[in-house]
Amino acid sequence: MAEPDFKAFLTTPRREWPRRPVRERVRDWDEVYVPGALLPIIRRQADRCMDCGIPFCHDACPLGNLIPDWNDLVSQDDWRAASDRLHATNNFPEFTGRLCPAPCEAGCVLAINQPAVTIKNIEVAIADRALDEGFAPPRPPDRLTGRTVAVIGSGPAGLAAAQQLTRAGHTVAVYERADRIGGLLRYGIPAFKMEKRHLDRRLEQLRAEGTKFRTSVAVGRDVGAADLRARYDAMVIATGATAWRDLDVPGRELAGIHQAMEYLPLADRVCEGDLEVSPLSAAGRHVVIVGGGDTGADCLGTAVREGAVSVTQLDIRPLPCTERDEDAEPWPTYPEVYRLSVAHEEARDLGTAPAATADARLFAASTLRFTGDTDGRVRALHLVEVDADRRPLPGTGRMLPTDLVLLALGFSGPGRDDGVIDQLGLALDPRGTIARDAEFATSVPGVYVAGDAARGQSLIVWAIAEGRAVAAAVDRHLTGTTRLPAPIGPYDRPLTV
Repeated sequence: MAEPDFKAFLTTPRREWPRRPVRERVRDWDEVYVPGALLPIIRRQADRCMDCGIPFCHDACPLGNLIPDWNDLVSQDDWRAASDRLHATNNFPEFTGRLCPAPCEAGCVLAINQPAVTIKNIEVAIADRALDEGFAPPRPPDRLTGRTVAVIGSGPAGLAAAQQLTRAGHTVAVYERADRIGGLLRYGIPAFKMEKRHLDRRLEQLRAEGTKFRTSVAVGRDVGAADLRARYDAMVIATGATAWRDLDVPGRELAGIHQAMEYLPLADRVCEGDLEVSPLSAAGRHVVIVGGGDTGADCLGTAVREGAVSVTQLDIRPLPCTERDEDAEPWPTYPEVYRLSVAHEEARDLGTAPAATADARLFAASTLRFTGDTDGRVRALHLVEVDADRRPLPGTGRMLPTDLVLLALGFSGPGRDDGVIDQLGLALDPRGTIARDAEFATSVPGVYVAGDAARGQSLIVWAIAEGRAVAAAVDRHLTGTTRLPAPIGPYDRPLTV
C-alpha cells in the first residue's frame, strides 16, 4: 500500500485530466479527455486532500459523498476500498464525475486560498477503475418481498430509485417513452461530455440485479397512468422537467428556430447510428444560441462538431468576475465566476466565436426579435445590451446574422402532454411542479415523485440523491421500515447550486 503525502496540499499543484487538442477532438464525438492520462496523476491529486476536521465538501454535495475517505484511500492506492466508499452514497459516480458542476470543489477547504482538490477527477477515476476491475459487481437481493413498483422515467433519478428498490427486494419495472433507456443521459447530454458506453455498462448492472425496463412506452398515452398505478403496489414518477421555456418575441414563428431539446437528441441519435445526418444539423450555418447555461454550451459544442460556420451564445447575465466575490458569495457557496467550458474553448480556438471577442458568449444580451426572408426562414436576431437589472441600454441594439437559432432557456417543470398528471389527478405546487410531502408522497396514495418533476430544473447530483431518498420512502411505505439510506428530504436544501 502506498504511503500518502500529508503535505501535498502545500507542495503539489492542482492538475486536471488533460484534454485532447481542440482540432483533434472536434472531428469526433468521443470524450474530450486524453484516454489513459488520468490514472498516472490521480494519486498525487488525492494526496492534496487535507482530510479536514470539518469537511465542507460533504455538505456541498447533495449526495453527502464521503470525499475525504475515498481521497485518502486513493492516495494509499486502495482502489477497492475507495470504490466501496464511493458507491456507498452514489449509484452512478461515473455520471456525476463527468457531468456534475462540482459544488463539492467550491466547498473544499483548500479552495479558501488555493485551487481546490480535483474531486470530480478522483471520483471518475475510482468509478471507471471499479467497473473495469469488477469492484462494483451487481448486487441482486437475497430474497424478494413480493411487492412491485413502477418507475416512470429512466433518467438519473428514476434509475437511482429503481436500483435501490430492486436491491431492497422489490420487483421494479422502469417505463421509458423513448426507444432507449437513459432519459437525458441518452438523448440530451452530448457524447463528447459522456460516451454512452458508460450508461450502457451501468444498465447491464441494473439488469443483472433484476430491474426490468420497458422502452417505447409513453405512460399516459400507450398505457393509462391510472391503469398502471392499479397494477403496482407503488409508483415513482421521475419524468424530469420537460416543459421547456420559450421566447415570446416577434418572429418566433420563423423556420429555423428550435428548442435545444429538439436539437440535441438528434445529434445523439446520429452517434447511436439511427441517423446518418441530423435534420437540424448546424453544418454550414450561422448559429445563435439563446441561453447562457450548460444546455446552451452543449448546443455550442454540438454545433462546432457539426461544422457550423459561426456560433454565438447569448447570456442575459452580466459578465462574471474571474474570482469569487467574498462579500456576495463567500466560501463555501458555489460562486458565479467566469468559466470556460470545453465547448467555449473549442469555439474560441477554432475561430467560430464572434470576431470581436475570444469567447463565443455575448453577456448582458437580450433578444428583441427575429427577422427572416420571404420564404419564412430566420435570417437575423436583433438584440440589445441590458444592465444588471436586465433593463435595455439605449443605443446598444445590434443584429446578428443567423439561419439557425437554438433556444436553451431552461425548463419550467414537468410536461403535461402525456397526461400522467391529469390522469392521476396529481396536485401541483405554486411553481407548477408536482406537489409532495416530506416523504416524497404526492396527493395520490401510493404515488411518489422525485427529481426535477418535483424539485424543478436542477443538477444530476440532486437527481440521484432524490432517487435514493424516494426509494427509502417507498420501501418504508411498502414494508413499514427501511434499511435504505435516505440522504435528503425534499426541502432541506436549495433548489439549485
